[in-house]
Amino acid sequence: MIGRAPGGLPPGPAGAEALRQNAVATIRAHSTFFLIEGVVLLVLGTLAVMLPNVATLEIELLLGWLFLIGGFARGITLVRRRHMPARWWRVASSVFAILIGAMLIARPIQGVLSLTLLVTVLFVAEGVAAVFIALEFRRYLRSWSVILFSGIVNLLLAVLIFQGWPNSAAWVLGLLVGINLVFGGVSLIMTALAARRLAGPSASAGTLRS
Repeated sequence: MIGRAPGGLPPGPAGAEALRQNAVATIRAHSTFFLIEGVVLLVLGTLAVMLPNVATLEIELLLGWLFLIGGFARGITLVRRRHMPARWWRVASSVFAILIGAMLIARPIQGVLSLTLLVTVLFVAEGVAAVFIALEFRRYLRSWSVILFSGIVNLLLAVLIFQGWPNSAAWVLGLLVGINLVFGGVSLIMTALAARRLAGPSASAGTLRS
């Protein structure tokens, strides 16, 4: 008797093909939602790229409110569940989140400056890590040059942001988030359209075979 993979799928290539068809069918069933979400992300990302100063301030305030609400929510949970493990550590992190959120909301300019420095540090860390990985494993990775190029780009971005700081703080966050939203929106739109194109012929073929 031939075994079956988890979820009732046959093993081997047949199971992989069935899994792929199920994934395509699921995406196609929700393709309208993915398409709308992609368009919304694309519009928001375009606006953020066109108005990076406004987007930067809005992002900073959004982070502030997220920290504040998250800190209060965690505090309420700790009050209701007093016997949770590492309770005092959770209390400290909750208070810390509330303080960070309040500071970001009360002093948005200082918050933007601090977040820009944090982004610069992250670019440096990711760039150094990518360069190290590319050089260390270049004998085993065919795409080591791409990884090396990505690390160098991250380091160059960090240098440009730091050289323009604090003036660069006004647009860096908005521009980066806007670019990310644009790519995310385009990816969702292309995924939804591709799923519709792939599922259409297969569905017609299935009807003809039956």
